[in-house]
Amino acid sequence: MAHQIKHIKERFDKVAADRLKFGLQSNDSDNRVVKRRELTHSYVIDSDVIGRKHDKQKIIDLLLQDSGADNSLSVIPIVGIGGLGKTTLAKAVFNDMSLDETFPLKMWVCVSDDFNLMNLLVKILNSASVSYSGAPNPIHQENFRNLDLEQLQNRMRNAIAGKKFLLVLDDVWNEDRVKWVELKNLIQVGAEGSKVLVTTRSHSIAKMMGTTTSYILELKGLFREDSMYVFVKWAFEEGEEKKYTELVEIGKEIVQKCGGLPLALRTLGSSLFRKFDVEEWKFIRDSEIWNLPQNEDEILPAIKLSYDQLPSYLKRCFACFSLFEKDFTFVYMDVSVLWEALGFLPPPKRGKTLENTSIQLLHELWSRSFLQDFVDFGGEVCVFKLHDLVHDLGLYVARDEFQLLKFHNENILENVLNLSLTTKDLLGLTPNPTGLRTMLFPKGANNEAFLSTLASRCKFFRVLQLTDSTYESLPRSIGKLKHLRYLNLENNEELKSLPDSVCKLQNLHTLKLNGCIKLQTLPNGIGNLISLRQLLIATKQFNFPVKEIAKLTSLEFLSVNSCDNLETLFLEGIQLSNLKLLDIDSCGNLKSMSFHVFPNLEGLGIDNCHKLKLSFDNDHQIPKLKLKFLSFKSLPQLVSFPEWLQGCANTLHSLMIDGCDNLDDPEWLSTLICLNKLAIQNCPKLLSLPNCLSNLEYLQIEGCPELCRRYQPGVGRNWYKISHVRKVIVESTEFKIKRNLQISQSRYIGTLLLFFP
Repeated sequence: MAHQIKHIKERFDKVAADRLKFGLQSNDSDNRVVKRRELTHSYVIDSDVIGRKHDKQKIIDLLLQDSGADNSLSVIPIVGIGGLGKTTLAKAVFNDMSLDETFPLKMWVCVSDDFNLMNLLVKILNSASVSYSGAPNPIHQENFRNLDLEQLQNRMRNAIAGKKFLLVLDDVWNEDRVKWVELKNLIQVGAEGSKVLVTTRSHSIAKMMGTTTSYILELKGLFREDSMYVFVKWAFEEGEEKKYTELVEIGKEIVQKCGGLPLALRTLGSSLFRKFDVEEWKFIRDSEIWNLPQNEDEILPAIKLSYDQLPSYLKRCFACFSLFEKDFTFVYMDVSVLWEALGFLPPPKRGKTLENTSIQLLHELWSRSFLQDFVDFGGEVCVFKLHDLVHDLGLYVARDEFQLLKFHNENILENVLNLSLTTKDLLGLTPNPTGLRTMLFPKGANNEAFLSTLASRCKFFRVLQLTDSTYESLPRSIGKLKHLRYLNLENNEELKSLPDSVCKLQNLHTLKLNGCIKLQTLPNGIGNLISLRQLLIATKQFNFPVKEIAKLTSLEFLSVNSCDNLETLFLEGIQLSNLKLLDIDSCGNLKSMSFHVFPNLEGLGIDNCHKLKLSFDNDHQIPKLKLKFLSFKSLPQLVSFPEWLQGCANTLHSLMIDGCDNLDDPEWLSTLICLNKLAIQNCPKLLSLPNCLSNLEYLQIEGCPELCRRYQPGVGRNWYKISHVRKVIVESTEFKIKRNLQISQSRYIGTLLLFFP
């Protein structure tokens, strides 16, 4: 290895010498050439605008709305993924005759990637001259290209000054706020009530340009009925579909794969126009989008424009989504651990963590319309999905290194690095690519020979996921996977032992053993996993390996689940200084634990531990805690809260109490001066809340009959005490829906979701 390193260094030295020799300059900027869509125009036929009546009226209402006392220019963005019909909707609004009297001057400018101020001023002037060509005092047309910037801005300001105008800026990609403000200042000379309508694929651009968030229209896909109407319109002559009922039935399945995207419906419908062969229709139905012939302005190229615009680090992260099936509900942790294990995360900025970086990247992907149904519950907890066609894009762009294997008779690609299986039938599969970095097995997969071969041949694994199987043990060769960062073995209910060789995986960041209810003991030497940051444990052993766990100085998240034989969890004298999150769940015989061990703990969840003593004789000796999140669930022995919790009165902001049947003392709540999120469920003896909850922003009450009656919004006799709370939910189905989210993380993380509706 030393010789190889020396050889690599010599090659680098030669490259550096050649750079100087040929006078080459270093350039750290990203000069990707990204192909943009064709320029647009403002004309549209009303009959081509389908399923957007409500959206159109909403925009018109905003355009006619009074700008307010400040008389500032109102900007209304339409945001959404490519092919969704943003431009078509803007055209429909632009040409609506009900706006002609309100806006005597209407201008259409296709911006695309050209947000150069001079070019924009020329386009605005040209559009204004056309708009006013039939007016009593038309704007004189001339070759504006011959004017300099000073002349252009003067002409433009004179042209629109005092006139009430509607300006459409179509297909905006500019994220530079300075450029936008410069243009906005120049055009802010129109009459009061002038408006700007913007179409963009980026939520961040929409927020940057929009007047307020209430002015932003996030465009959704068409409903099924409208989608079918669009498809039939392009696939058949008018009325012709009545002759081909079988084709229409196949068409319904084709429509489903389009996910309400008008561009996809038009493209696939047009491709089948005057084609009546059933097999040809079935081919379109069964083919992946990228395998179908397409022009440059059709489905995949239109969506891929957004991908081409991504920086390289985001392209790698986006490609990881291709390892999951369509309609998969992602939780932040699903992708964060994968990105980290594969080394896809850029180095965190000063004062930030890798988790902060992951969340930032997810927000950036959402901002660029790659994610849908995106719900940020706050902190490091969010869920989302991918549009079906965005998923197709992921499969297309990631096909060289990522593979989602759906059928057992498919071949594993020769150069694939990251592999996900959806079939449990592993017979005949051979892991030929020895350079595999990722292997995600489907739930219930079970083939000892395949797993053993995989562990012995593929030495470069970073990620290995094997859940819900019937393995009783794992091969010793798993200890040879020196590069492994992420090992997920959760819910392997028949797993009785792990080889001690697992403890040789010193690069391991995450080890999930939760749900392994028959695991007799943790492997010897678990303290050798010095890089471990997340550890989820289930074990039948009586003595918790405290001293070994104490060696895990990088540990940030610990979950102890279904360890019924444990009576004592931690002893004083050790510390886990970096531990931030602790989850203790269903440890039926657990009686005591010490909180001295976790001086920097921020989140604590205790669930279904009936014998655990929460109050201590030496409460006054407990140091101040730094808890931010706290959850007590299924603790019927809890009558009042322990006094030591007052030590986190200045830090605790989220609290959940569930299934504490005998809790009847609410006064301790008044000491929690920073509490802003409170959820109370199934605590029937809790009859009232203290008056001092001035910082509370979110309150949810369920399964507490008297409490619900007294604090019913607007009508309860104690409603006045909480009327200042921004969001109050009492016995709401909304809460139940959120609680039933299917997530692949610990129950503690699931608990945290409840605090961020």
